[in-house]
Amino acid sequence: MKTIKLLVLLSLAYLVSACAPEVGSDAWCAGMDKKAKGDWSGNEATDYAKNCVFK
Repeated sequence: MKTIKLLVLLSLAYLVSACAPEVGSDAWCAGMDKKAKGDWSGNEATDYAKNCVFK
């Protein structure tokens, strides 16, 4: 029974994580605008510049 509960929890976590907006989409750019610039990774800053600033 514990195994089934664990599998259900892992499945739900996987489904929720798959709902993140695609890098470069309007939703992703809006989310990055709300996030503190100091919390951005180097890759996020590069992707933001490529996809949101220099479209």
